[in-house]
Amino acid sequence: MRFCYVWCTEGSGFASKSYYGSGFFHMEMKVPGRDSAGVVTTFYMSQGKAQGNDELDFEFLGNREGKPYTLQTNVIVQGHGDREQKIQLWFDPTSSFHTYKILWNPYQIVFFVDNHPIRVFQNRTNIGAQYPTQPMKVMGSIWNGEDWATDGGKEKINWTYAPFKAQYQGFDVDGCTSGNFKTQLCSSSDLWWNSAQYQSLSATEESLYEYVKKNYLTYDYCSDKSRFPIPPPECPH
Repeated sequence: MRFCYVWCTEGSGFASKSYYGSGFFHMEMKVPGRDSAGVVTTFYMSQGKAQGNDELDFEFLGNREGKPYTLQTNVIVQGHGDREQKIQLWFDPTSSFHTYKILWNPYQIVFFVDNHPIRVFQNRTNIGAQYPTQPMKVMGSIWNGEDWATDGGKEKINWTYAPFKAQYQGFDVDGCTSGNFKTQLCSSSDLWWNSAQYQSLSATEESLYEYVKKNYLTYDYCSDKSRFPIPPPECPH
């Protein structure tokens, strides 16, 4: 797939034919402009099961015209999510294409925006945390999330602006397909995205990541004491 449009009345999307057990996944996107409150646009990975699903999410939460977009990320493991982080982007994602990437290997999951790490989810199963291990497809979608997406569901979709269009291009993947996953090769350090270079952020990436957290992070479940009086085990202590 090189390019596609999807549009929304209730929802529409696409998925890769293959499942992957690790890899580096790239997509260029331009999200709906104008008044898009309640419209959710996504690039994500998912096992696609009704229960016990693993999933890695980029979710753009639309807004009233002229107000900033929120980009939410989430990590779901065996059907358990509630690991949201939200940022306000340093650009207008509706005006041009930008690059969104997910690195997933046995050591860490990194969400990138234009090569800036915006979220790192480390494998801390050694201290009781959960970590995605099930093979997943690469997916994209646009759908009706007005019950929750904008101001907690207070802002509803203005259907006079329909159809809402999300644009995708430049799809690229370096990944270990599910056939190899069954033989455990997806964890092999022979795969470049599993090598030592990708087991942690570089010094430059760490600096960019700290800058994003300081200037653009608006919500982190790890800091939400009303929801988690005791931080979940994957959160930094």
